[in-house]
Amino acid sequence: MAELRKGRIIKGLGGLYDLLMEDGEMLSCRARGHFRHENITPLVGDNVSAECDGETTSIAEILPRKNSLIRPPLANLDYLFIAAAAAHPAPVLETIDKLTAIACHNNIKPVIIITKCDLDGAESERIAEIYRRVGFDTFVTGHGAELGELRSFVDALPANSLSAFAGASGVGKSTLMNLLFPKLELLTGTLSRKTERGRHTTRHVQLYRCGEAFIADTPGFSMLDFIRFDFFDKESLPYTFPEFEEYLGYCRYTKCTHTKEEGCRILEAVKEGIIPEERHASYMALFGDLKNKHAWDKK
Repeated sequence: MAELRKGRIIKGLGGLYDLLMEDGEMLSCRARGHFRHENITPLVGDNVSAECDGETTSIAEILPRKNSLIRPPLANLDYLFIAAAAAHPAPVLETIDKLTAIACHNNIKPVIIITKCDLDGAESERIAEIYRRVGFDTFVTGHGAELGELRSFVDALPANSLSAFAGASGVGKSTLMNLLFPKLELLTGTLSRKTERGRHTTRHVQLYRCGEAFIADTPGFSMLDFIRFDFFDKESLPYTFPEFEEYLGYCRYTKCTHTKEEGCRILEAVKEGIIPEERHASYMALFGDLKNKHAWDKK
């Protein structure tokens, strides 16, 4: 007789899913056919109900999600650790800010990690200060740098919380995870000198049990296209920048876009140095993308 058991997807590859069941047992299975017909894709991090008959197991139901992301493809995240290098490859703050916006929109706590501080200490501190001013937990690491504060933060993650480490290829994400969690033994790659693009040493999303928490390693990012993918709409954008929050609703115009209007409280805060100019520049770029987005662009 079939039995329904609850578990969490910790790996998905080629339609085959590894489940960590509530009792600690590991099972491999496929999803029931109705998911495909309903155009539903189980995600790593999903809590599921699985049907087990003693010989075979299949995912019967995806339990309600706290949130889900397109890139990285994960569900039920609590923290998104965003790694960016101070140099080699050169940091692109807009990429960081796209990720923080997606995280904030989905009620995920962003944590910023600036890697390779040994290559450019001044730049790493400049970037870190931007995100500290915003209020994000921010850490600076690199060859020879102490991991004490970051390690303490990770060790204090709540039991059963789920965190993803994300970042562009080549920023040292897997190397950093190996230092924080030596037992993972994640593969690391080299960076092409010609293109400054890292090899995608992480080929799939996978969760690892680290202490009482779950940690995810994710493939390197190649694109965060707000035109092609439906992360959120233009109206939601200001609310994905937490430093804007105290000014929203106090602009001169009710429908202020916070891009050029007179009497805009956010523009005034940028001019006064309260909101970092770099963050507002990222907002402007995202606003431009979302302003030109049409319903048929969505995926």
